[in-house]
Amino acid sequence: MEKLIVIGGGPAGIMAALTAAGQGCQVELWERNKQLGRKLSITGKGRCNITNDTADLAELVKNIPGNGSFLYGALSRFTPQDVMDFFTGAGLPLKTERGRRVFPASDRARDVVDTLCDQLEQAGVQLHYGRRAKRLAIHDGRVQGVYDFSGALHPASAVVIATGGVTYPATGSTGDGYALAEQAGHSIEHPRASLVPLETEESWPAQLSGLSLRNVELSLWSGEKLLRQDFGEMLFTHFGVSGPLVLSVSQTVCSPENQGLPLRLSIDLKPALNREQLDARLQRDFAALSRKIYQNSLSQLLPASLIPVFVALSGIPGEKPVNQLSRQDRQSILELLKGLPLKIKGPRPLAEGIVTAGGVCVKEVNPKTMASRLVEGLFFAGEVLDVDGYTGGYNLQAAWSTGYVAGISVAWGL
Repeated sequence: MEKLIVIGGGPAGIMAALTAAGQGCQVELWERNKQLGRKLSITGKGRCNITNDTADLAELVKNIPGNGSFLYGALSRFTPQDVMDFFTGAGLPLKTERGRRVFPASDRARDVVDTLCDQLEQAGVQLHYGRRAKRLAIHDGRVQGVYDFSGALHPASAVVIATGGVTYPATGSTGDGYALAEQAGHSIEHPRASLVPLETEESWPAQLSGLSLRNVELSLWSGEKLLRQDFGEMLFTHFGVSGPLVLSVSQTVCSPENQGLPLRLSIDLKPALNREQLDARLQRDFAALSRKIYQNSLSQLLPASLIPVFVALSGIPGEKPVNQLSRQDRQSILELLKGLPLKIKGPRPLAEGIVTAGGVCVKEVNPKTMASRLVEGLFFAGEVLDVDGYTGGYNLQAAWSTGYVAGISVAWGL
């Protein structure tokens, strides 16, 4: 029986191993850590957003702006529904939340990892923990096996590189796959953080560290040009901002075309109300609170910890009686509610990114099979490829799909 070595025990590597083993291949799965799925177990704040429940292929690709078109074939062959069927068939109940985000019903990412481990055992995949690939054995343009760091050669008829990127290095994502790919002659697009918290020029977010804003609209601007806009939840931190909304817009912030540009954020604190409706709300509130001072009149509009910052940014004295607020004052308050401004200093360090943009150049990989166009018997899957998407389950879907396609392609080719 021909043997496949899969390097990397994350979602893409596990799916590649399971798929090939299910087709009768002898499969070894190498994982440098002492356990599988370390990064997977902390995704989605420990809940694991395994996919996005959309049947619209174009919508999927749209939400993977980093070379999403490369994934058309993979996403159509192993869809979000296929992912959900796989897990429910393996005995893991799922649930779908806002934005079509799919989670395990238990809200435990560890249950996802445990399910995958059970499936690997049932499929007869040979797991090797603490084993790293030092270099590929390549002869006459074909993979012959893999050398580990002891210098031992492990023969194989095919190899899948699914080592992930370089974000969250503590989980084992340290860029090993890039060196292996380069040894095989592949080009590496410069790795950079994608889906990463953002530092701000302003220091006031530190005063609000830990405050989460829900149901707000976040806009990213370059001058007067709107680059991205999204609705949901965000978080203030000691360095700036984070949370799902910020991670989504960070993909655009970190894209090569926006590097070096002065970028700013605008937070609509009341997106459900247009300006006319919000102005009417302010007039009603201020009429009812006419005997209070300005800084004590905002509790129905804002979280308590945000009020002192908001008052300072409005430029209106906090002690000013509400019945003395002018129309101009009210307009200043309204504009700030509809567009709390922040200047972006830059993304947090690469190690803090959730997803790596950059990686193995997709032009050198066959999108129908995930096979190298340069070396026969070599395949790629997951985050090691130059592919990245927004939050919402899209990156994990890309991992499952490319892993499946790599695994099935190996099986059919051996």
